[in-house]
Amino acid sequence: MFRKIIFWLSLGLFAFLSVWLGMYFYQKGKTDPVIYKTEKPFRTDISRKTVATGSIVPRREVQIKPQASGVIEALFVEAGQQVRAGQLLARVKLVQSITGKNNDLMSMNSARNQVESAKIAMDNAKIELDRQKQLYDQKVVSQQEYNRFVFDYNARKETYETANQNLRLVNQGVLQNSGAVANEIYATLDGTVLDVPVKVGSSVIERNNFNEGTTVAIIADMNSLVFEGKIDESEVGKLQPDTEMELNIGAIEGKKYKARLEYVSPKGVEKEGAIKFDIRAKLLLEAGDNLRAGYSASADILLEKKKNVLAIKESMLQFGKGEKGKDSVFVEIEGAKKQEFKKKLVKTGVSDGLNVEILSGIGEKDNIKLPPMKDREKKEENK
Repeated sequence: MFRKIIFWLSLGLFAFLSVWLGMYFYQKGKTDPVIYKTEKPFRTDISRKTVATGSIVPRREVQIKPQASGVIEALFVEAGQQVRAGQLLARVKLVQSITGKNNDLMSMNSARNQVESAKIAMDNAKIELDRQKQLYDQKVVSQQEYNRFVFDYNARKETYETANQNLRLVNQGVLQNSGAVANEIYATLDGTVLDVPVKVGSSVIERNNFNEGTTVAIIADMNSLVFEGKIDESEVGKLQPDTEMELNIGAIEGKKYKARLEYVSPKGVEKEGAIKFDIRAKLLLEAGDNLRAGYSASADILLEKKKNVLAIKESMLQFGKGEKGKDSVFVEIEGAKKQEFKKKLVKTGVSDGLNVEILSGIGEKDNIKLPPMKDREKKEENK
């Protein structure tokens, strides 16, 4: 009797566990059907851009160099100062040497001797002229005789002035008639002094056919700035003259500057394994804009723009092998029955990285399936 009770209890427990485990695994294996989200194509404007990196530089920038070697005796400007063409920037103290040009000791001694000789001759001519003037006033000498002494004095005076002029040219580099001073350095254009790389007491070398000379100051016209950058060879052919672009300057946040393309280099150069072409664009500054030379900048260049085109989000595109093993681009569109999709090949146009133009394959009323992975990513972004 006891054995029968144990048997029936064991059988009941086995039956209960079997039913319970069956229901558990049934519920475990039961999942909700996947519901795919869909979106319709839409119309929008799509622009394709490229980015060129470069910097802001003045259109006109010149290096001012001395016309005579020597030592900087005085500086009259500093970096950041506005100057006008012809304004005095610095003065050079000429260094005297036996082999120097225009300022050697032998030339200076010769020039001084000529001045002294010319002055003695002029003074003697003046004394003789004054004596002849008294005689002429007394009617002792004729007009013709008096004029000869006047002419002689004027000639001696001219010789003296020429000797003085030569002495100044040798000693200080002065050319009286032209107003040019070889040992004084002047600005050659209106603008801003960007840099003064020398100091008082610095030695400088004159510019000549064999030496570019020492730079005393760098002057630029900051009212005419340009963007100079480089663009890849794959996109240079799409650039058009007067193409407008937007500049993003790293040092100035939250503001974009307009520029207009004015030059594309006819020859590319290799940089980091790619061929790059130099470009230049004129900055279209507004009143109150204050930029500095040397700012790094990136230019957003509009290569192509289409208005009111049929488009979808680029994330909806799928890629695979089509007929004859060729690469194909397709989307999945919903059929007459909900949540039933079929592949549809599409032809795409311009893309801006977010939206892509659809040239053929689907219409505005089609419901396009969001790929599962992209759908999950979108859900995470919405969260």
